[in-house]
Amino acid sequence: MKRLELWLYIAQRASALVLAPLVLLHLGVILYAVAGGLSASEILGRTRSTWMWPAAYGLFVVAAAVHAAIGLRVVLREWTSWRDRSLDLATLGIGLVLLLLGLRAVQAIA
Repeated sequence: MKRLELWLYIAQRASALVLAPLVLLHLGVILYAVAGGLSASEILGRTRSTWMWPAAYGLFVVAAAVHAAIGLRVVLREWTSWRDRSLDLATLGIGLVLLLLGLRAVQAIA
C-alpha cells in the first residue's frame, strides 16, 4: 500500500504543476472576455476556430479530475475511519465522473 501512496502523492503534485499555469490562463481568458464585452457566441467562435483551446481545457480537465479525486481520498482518510479498498474505488469513480463531465464540457467548446 505504501507504493500506491507514493504514486498518488506524485500524481497529485504533478497535476498541481499542470493546473497552476492553466488556472492562470483560464482567469486571464475570463478577464479578457469580460473586459472586452464578448458574448457567448463570440467566445465559442474563438474556441472553435483553433485546436489550442479545446486541448488546453482538455488538459485542464484531466489534471483537475486527478487532483480532486486524490485530494478527496486524502481528506476522507484523514477525517473518517474509511481505509479499505472501497475508498480507493469510490474516489476513482468520482474522478472518472469529473473527467467525463469535464470532457463533455470541452467537447461543447470544440
